[in-house]
Amino acid sequence: MTARPLDPRSTVPASDAGPRSAGALPAPRRGVPPPLALADIDAVVRLALQEDRGGGDLTSAHAVPEHARAVATLLPKSDGVAAGLAVFARAFELCDPGAKVAILGRDGSRIARGEILVRVEGSARALLTAERTALNFVQRMSGIATLTARYVALASAAGMKPARILDTRKTTPNLRTLEKYAVRCGGGENHRFGLFDEVMVKENHIELAGRPLEGVLADLRRAVGSGVRITSEARDEREALAGVDGGADVVLLDNMTPAEMARLAPLLRARAAARGRPVELEASGGIDERTIGDVARSGVDRISVGALTHSAPALDLSLDLLPLPR
Repeated sequence: MTARPLDPRSTVPASDAGPRSAGALPAPRRGVPPPLALADIDAVVRLALQEDRGGGDLTSAHAVPEHARAVATLLPKSDGVAAGLAVFARAFELCDPGAKVAILGRDGSRIARGEILVRVEGSARALLTAERTALNFVQRMSGIATLTARYVALASAAGMKPARILDTRKTTPNLRTLEKYAVRCGGGENHRFGLFDEVMVKENHIELAGRPLEGVLADLRRAVGSGVRITSEARDEREALAGVDGGADVVLLDNMTPAEMARLAPLLRARAAARGRPVELEASGGIDERTIGDVARSGVDRISVGALTHSAPALDLSLDLLPLPR
């Protein structure tokens, strides 16, 4: 695996950022993601292996002969979308640098029960030591990709222009890079990666700023320039209009009903057009598989769903181990 340079502004591979003219907003982070950087993979896999292995694998060290070799195959036990195959493979490489790894599947692809995704040949002890850590990563990431793909399909089925599905910062601490990569594998789009790469004015900022929202947004625009995306959260029509008037690039309609958003969407777009600045509308808050179709039909451009990363069930994958002749 070849490490890719990171863009320090966004913690995404520089090749994903793409060229843009001065003052232009970054392109949406969607589509097939670039491969994860080896440094990003190692940063989390090494710690996870240490957490599990500690001073050594007591069972394998005493039950399995030192020079025994084995072959391991990763197999889905249910249909879904693959993500994290390189992360899975890396756990075995770190436990056995001489392991022979063949990644047969592809992140972002639909997978079916019984399909061989990865094959690893190496030290039997090392395979056993890496097994649980490797599975934890690939099951978690594939579960996120699978759930994301389901939301994307439901939004697309709503007709009209499909709303884009975005993740949030509700990620597992220290696993954000992997989890947001998995969202992209499922056809979703990455929201901001952290507090550093985009501006988002939320209700607590509004309450603590001590001045009108329009003024807060104008001050932010002067501070960050026109090349940084500004999102303004709105709890009601007044705040939504203030977000447009303040020059936000995105107005986030928080916890509104589909009917409320459908009523506001044309008003906000007309207000933005009159000001000569386009605006994107985002829906967020309490959206699930039962309601996303109605939300998508309301006319918003984006739907952010925290459940993609904080509530995705692990995809059922198994590792079959067989001994090899010595």
